[in-house]
Amino acid sequence: MIRARKRFGQHFLHDPGVIARIVAAIDPQPRERVVEIGPGRGALTRPLLNRCGRLEVIEIDRDVIPVLRQHCAGAGELIVHEADVLEVDMARLHGGGPPMRVCGNLPYNISTPLLFHLLESRAVIADMHFMLQKEVVERMAAQPGGKEYGRLTVMLAAVCRVESVFRVGRGAFNPPPAVDSAFVRLTPHLDAPFPLPDRARFARFVGAAFSMRRKTLRNSLRGLAGPAEFEAAGIEPGRRPETLSPAEFAKLAAQPAIGAESL
Repeated sequence: MIRARKRFGQHFLHDPGVIARIVAAIDPQPRERVVEIGPGRGALTRPLLNRCGRLEVIEIDRDVIPVLRQHCAGAGELIVHEADVLEVDMARLHGGGPPMRVCGNLPYNISTPLLFHLLESRAVIADMHFMLQKEVVERMAAQPGGKEYGRLTVMLAAVCRVESVFRVGRGAFNPPPAVDSAFVRLTPHLDAPFPLPDRARFARFVGAAFSMRRKTLRNSLRGLAGPAEFEAAGIEPGRRPETLSPAEFAKLAAQPAIGAESL
């Protein structure tokens, strides 16, 4: 029996009911190109293969790959990419044709950088379905005004739609993680939900605002936006960052920096 490795953040899914719900939520079809990240021992891999007939997986743990192949034998065509997914060029892996569908039980210790790594290749990804830490999913799907709403929420909203599908208890995994989990769906936007002429500037504004979320925008964005920018964007500088919608952040970041130094 292959044991979970802490350095890879492995928690193997084993609950048949949860696995069935995941497969139903993804609903893979035979001619779709599906890529699973971190298949481990194949608890989700084989049911996916049974549905779509062909499946690609990205697995960093070379020791688990023989177990995975054996478990999935006879279920369909399994293509294994032995690699660190953070180093995989998803656009190159795609290589052409219809967009890929990406799924997996992600290592929680790299979940946020991995999401943004994958979203860099969103042009070749139709959707993504992931098991993540519940608190992370709550931040991803949060609405303005709450404590969960923050930088992660706003940055994701610019590039994809986030849906929290269902929660999963710790007992569904072996070994059980120290936190509860949730299954989430991310669908990259085909068209931008709001104008975003300078993505790097938008990221600077969002990062600066939430680095001092207890301060007003007037203070947290000092040096980035001044009275002229706030007035042009129609945003009251006395507001706090968690009250702004992603579209408002984009509108403020889009203003020419003409009054920032006056604060």
